[in-house]
Parts: sequence; structure tokens; C-alpha cells
Amino acid sequence: MSRGLRNNNPGNIRRSKVRYRGEVHPSQDPEFRQFSAPEWGYRAIFVLLDTYRVRYGLRTVTQMISRWAPPTENRTQAYIDAVCRMTGLSPDEPLDTRDRATMVPLAAAISRVENGTAAVMRDVERGWALFSD
Repeated sequence: MSRGLRNNNPGNIRRSKVRYRGEVHPSQDPEFRQFSAPEWGYRAIFVLLDTYRVRYGLRTVTQMISRWAPPTENRTQAYIDAVCRMTGLSPDEPLDTRDRATMVPLAAAISRVENGTAAVMRDVERGWALFSD
């Protein structure tokens, strides 16, 4: 099982000063967040992508993934290409981070790239419900 799935952190969100609902404290992982259940990890993906749009003006898959998985650590263009292929989104199409039909497949695609296995859609949907409440 991948590190992200073991941590219930399907987006492999790194530790920082920001706190997320459902996060486990203290985390047993020195670099990445841990969540109490997968849906809380998916909720964190939705929160972070929404923050990218609202706070930083990142509106496209290219902009968001370039921040999520920077070229200094990742094959960012391959990541963008994979996400767009899986979701049918255009890399430079503005996204509505409050739109379930856009964001659920996007989070599932991020999880697939990060963990090498298909997301459990029930967990992604539960994460969306926690985010949108």
C-alpha cells in the first residue's frame, strides 16, 4: 500500500502549519499529513485546490498541478497530462473548485497519480460532502 493511502492522505499533502479537519495529531509521518479516514484526506484535497483558486488565483489544471507537484520534485508535465487524460479537462481551462462534477474526478485523478491505483469513489464522494457542507 502506498504511503498516501496508509496515511489516508491520497493527495500526499505535506505537513505545514495549516490544520485540516480530520487530521491526526501528532502525525507519525515526518513529511506528510495523516488523516483519520480517507474521506478527510479527500476533503483536504478539495480545500487546498479551492485555496489555490481563491487565495492564489490559480484557475487551471496546469496552474494547480504546477503548485501541487512542482518541477523541482516531480515530472509536472506528465502529471498534468495524466490528470487531463483521466478527467477530460483541458490543461488551461478555468476550473470552478466549487463544482462537484469537476472536482470529484480531479481529486480521483490526483489520487491515482499520487498512489498508482484508482481512487475509491465512495471515499472521494464522502470527501466532497465534507467539503461542501
